[in-house]
Amino acid sequence: MIGRIFLLAMLLIGAAVEAEAQSSTSIGVRYGISSSNVSYRSIPATPNRRTGDVRGNTFGIVIEQFFAKNAGAQIEVQWVTHGYAETDTLGNINESQLDYLKIPLLSNFYFGNKNRFHIKLGPHFGTLLGSRDISRTHEFNELGFAAMPTYGQEQDDPKRFMYGLTGGVGISRLLGRNTIQAEVRFGYEFGRPERFERVYDMNFTNLEFTLSYLFAVLKKP
Repeated sequence: MIGRIFLLAMLLIGAAVEAEAQSSTSIGVRYGISSSNVSYRSIPATPNRRTGDVRGNTFGIVIEQFFAKNAGAQIEVQWVTHGYAETDTLGNINESQLDYLKIPLLSNFYFGNKNRFHIKLGPHFGTLLGSRDISRTHEFNELGFAAMPTYGQEQDDPKRFMYGLTGGVGISRLLGRNTIQAEVRFGYEFGRPERFERVYDMNFTNLEFTLSYLFAVLKKP
């Protein structure tokens, strides 16, 4: 899994090094924690049910290109875990986790000089790397309807393609030619892993708290 991320990142880095010499290009790493949950309805005309969070680490490689002093774009190759932890009235937990290779394509806007505030927004795409069921204790939620299904069994066959929107805000500081960033990022999934319509409606969301360090490899003259 890590080998796949590294190989794809190297291809992206090669493309970035061939970018226009008139633009500023930075390459770096991003690491932090993520928290994911799902809102769903088992059948039509039932209350929306939100599960508990699944927390884990996320990491990736970032390529950022500036086309103006305070505006640019970036592409990432990111490993992240989505999932849910659903509790019944007795405190028993159903938990499933899905690991994704995620590629956000973001527009970046900066405010300030050496110490800056930034906003990032754009679509993301990705593919499922693997899924697993951590625990399975009940088949009905606290409302009496069917609980979220499993995704780690062979017969579950979850859909592999993911797509959605990503937005983030944060602060950054220039350290000579390089940059350190702290960021809070929110992701909303339009895709869904369910293949067999065992759930009427479901929406995954993801919250990330990360630090990035970017090295300037091409600098505008």
